[in-house]
Amino acid sequence: MTTGMAVTGTATMTGIWAQPDRAYRIAQAKDSRFDGWFIVAVRTTGIYCRPSCPARTPNRENTQFFPTAAAAQNAGFRACRRCLPDALPGSPEWDLRADLAGRAMRLIADGVIEREGVAGLASRLGYSQRHVTRVLTEELGAGPLSLARAHRAHAARLLIETTALSFSDIAFASGFASVRQFNDTIGAVYAATPSRLRSARHRRVADTQGRLAVRLPVRAPMDSAGVLGFLATRAIPGVEELTEDGYARTLRLPHGPAVVRLRFEDGSGGRAAVHCSFSLTDVRDLATAVTRVRRLLDLDADPVAVDEVLGADPALRDSVTASPGIRVPGAVDAAELIVRAVLGQQVSVAAARTALGRLCAELGDRITEPDGTLRTLFPTAEVLAERGGEVLRGPRRRVETVVGAMRALADGSLGAHLGRDPAELRADLEALPGIGPWTAGYVVLRLLGAPDVLLTGDLALRKGAEALGLPDTVNGLLRHANRWRPWGSYAGMHLWRAAHLASAERAPARSA
Repeated sequence: MTTGMAVTGTATMTGIWAQPDRAYRIAQAKDSRFDGWFIVAVRTTGIYCRPSCPARTPNRENTQFFPTAAAAQNAGFRACRRCLPDALPGSPEWDLRADLAGRAMRLIADGVIEREGVAGLASRLGYSQRHVTRVLTEELGAGPLSLARAHRAHAARLLIETTALSFSDIAFASGFASVRQFNDTIGAVYAATPSRLRSARHRRVADTQGRLAVRLPVRAPMDSAGVLGFLATRAIPGVEELTEDGYARTLRLPHGPAVVRLRFEDGSGGRAAVHCSFSLTDVRDLATAVTRVRRLLDLDADPVAVDEVLGADPALRDSVTASPGIRVPGAVDAAELIVRAVLGQQVSVAAARTALGRLCAELGDRITEPDGTLRTLFPTAEVLAERGGEVLRGPRRRVETVVGAMRALADGSLGAHLGRDPAELRADLEALPGIGPWTAGYVVLRLLGAPDVLLTGDLALRKGAEALGLPDTVNGLLRHANRWRPWGSYAGMHLWRAAHLASAERAPARSA
């Protein structure tokens, strides 16, 4: 199957922090759309803030701009306790950028340095530690250890403010080597002791039944109905479920299994959020779990920029108006996504869901304390490589493709993680027997959150194009798609939705 795919490495808003006059105008306007894109630091107070901080805008000569909170901390600034600049949607830049810095930031957010150190980060990126440190310091104003330190500080603050855990438990759960290091970092970053942070949090959400409650901010608008619909139609029994007010699923995390329950808050005045309730085996996994939920729901997207570009195309204008803030759902596990893609490339969504349910029921690990119907983890690559052929039904070649891909994941010959270069990952996938351009493109689209992947060979996507009056041939659609860059992935979601609406009374078209 032919696939059209383009991955960009830059965006129109990349590097706002390096454009001080523009950054200052954004800070003056207190434009929340740019929260997470850059940091505003005030020399006279030693505080750094988000661009929309409600405090009085400092004079231009007293401001300094940084790409990350870690860079501001390295320069001696402390986080504003009023606007909480670390409690932000992540920068869309890390999805737009396929370069070393962007890939490193995705891995650091997933907790790789806490688990594997800088050596592990560098190994995943395919460079020496020295080179990775040099590039991150030059481009982001902070090396990998400083970036990880900022990540740990944010994880610690979440636990301080949302749990009743002791500070010593929080220190080690957040990845600090000692309580002293924890206290020193909290003091340096927030200019407060852990006790003061906890007492200042007047509306702390109490834990219930061992769960941790976290509110994740979202850039509005957010097409929550579209995300829920996408996840619900693909939900694997025992692993995922659609709830009365949201979505829930099991997670396989570094230190043990977990269950997350999600509820969307549309909010008022553009203050959308997702409320998460985590049941964790080990509280050290909280920050990683949060990062994976953010990627699953594509919460760090820039919906205003996406809608402006796609809405300018008359063919997509009505769809953008009907579904503002469309998202591209991501993935929480590489093995799960690859199996979904391979099984879904030749059958309907419903048939793929049935096959995946049987696979998980027979090979998935059972969690010790089931949460309602959620009692199963998606099988590991190792288990699928060994026993997948015994359980999977259907054409022999398709079964062999799944088993072969899982074997490559299990033995390390296929690296499928957030630090991969999109083009290199695509090439590695296509080198595996039975995996073609469509499957490889779909994995890159959802695993890496690549913003400009258009699966022009997808039958449902081309039916959507036809329904919207767009060219429905591969070459014709590719030519038209030039006007959608760098948001081809989001345009694809609109085309899939158009196909679904056009065939609502018929059998659903194939799409994984």
